[in-house]
Amino acid sequence: MTAADIVGPLTRSAAQPRPRRRQSLVGYLFLLPWFGGVILLTAGPLLASLYLSFTNFDLLQAPDWVGLENYIRMFTADTRFMRALWVTLTYVLLGVPLNLAFALLIAVLLNQKVRGLGLFRGIYYLPSLLGGSVAIAVLWRQLFGRDGVVNEALSVFGIVGPNWIGMPQYALYTLILLHVWQFGSAMVIFLAGLQQVPGELYEAADIDGASNWRKFWSITLPLITPVLFFNLVLGIINSFQAFTSAYIVSGGTGGPADSTMFYTLYLYQQGFSNFRMGYASAMGWVLLAIIAAFTAVNFLASRKWVFYGDER
Repeated sequence: MTAADIVGPLTRSAAQPRPRRRQSLVGYLFLLPWFGGVILLTAGPLLASLYLSFTNFDLLQAPDWVGLENYIRMFTADTRFMRALWVTLTYVLLGVPLNLAFALLIAVLLNQKVRGLGLFRGIYYLPSLLGGSVAIAVLWRQLFGRDGVVNEALSVFGIVGPNWIGMPQYALYTLILLHVWQFGSAMVIFLAGLQQVPGELYEAADIDGASNWRKFWSITLPLITPVLFFNLVLGIINSFQAFTSAYIVSGGTGGPADSTMFYTLYLYQQGFSNFRMGYASAMGWVLLAIIAAFTAVNFLASRKWVFYGDER
């Protein structure tokens, strides 16, 4: 064996990393727009809002450093903040479970073998495509107004309905009902999970004489708990960020009597109506902490009730 026979393969192997580095460089060049977007549109504003949360900033003058004053005032002196937090928590704790329960019910019904199933799925998914739009919020305001369609339907039975969105004891529940109506996304995910449940489990249950309720409780529900957990986490996050429905239905005021004052709506008022951008930034970070806390609790609790197929 000559020296050339030994040096040749070594030279070729040493030259191999250069094309790889060139490919990596080309890949990073293609990723530059994404990196730029993350820095300019996500990371930059995120860090800027963190700084502004410790300042007094009105968009017209330079930020004035005040330390923790915004956070202290938020929890000790701002009663409307506590009201907005309570309204939002009520919306989340009532709306999310009802939304998931209704979505699961419709998914179970659509999982049956019936003709025209694709059409029914599209019809039931339609509210989620339109539910977050301004037009639907305006329509909802017309439905539950004093002379709305709901009261006209009640008048047929001799019932005089109230102004549902104009009375504090009812206004929030109309928004919760709107949230429940937007069940399409969760329904589609539930439906995908239901179709992954092995059919032989139901056949074995039929042989044992199990009822439909027993099959749902002992087979269906445990096997779709990962899907339920996924929908639960997304539902809580999206509900804390709800804004459009409250803004349109209340005309941007959160009324009547702050009964529809969502957290995001109050944050918007502080930042863009009162020009207290520093205070609004602090509210944004508190909201982030609240969502993170709810998500962490859900992940910790999921160890007790979420069943994955690879577990014994």
